[in-house]
Amino acid sequence: MFTTNEGTVDRALRIIVGLALLVWFFADQGAGFWHYAKLIGILPLVTGVVGTCPLYSILGISTCPMKRV
Repeated sequence: MFTTNEGTVDRALRIIVGLALLVWFFADQGAGFWHYAKLIGILPLVTGVVGTCPLYSILGISTCPMKRV
């Protein structure tokens, strides 16, 4: 569907950061804007799992290594 534009390190970092933010959200019983701002972790988690970033596509960026023919 979408072309992969994230390399292995980029994907791993996105998944780790996304999971960390979501764990922090569920572990912390805070309230207010900053508590719910941690839900932004859903975005890097999803883009890391899928392997494509819409913003990278718009900007023409790719961290995925070139495939040799």
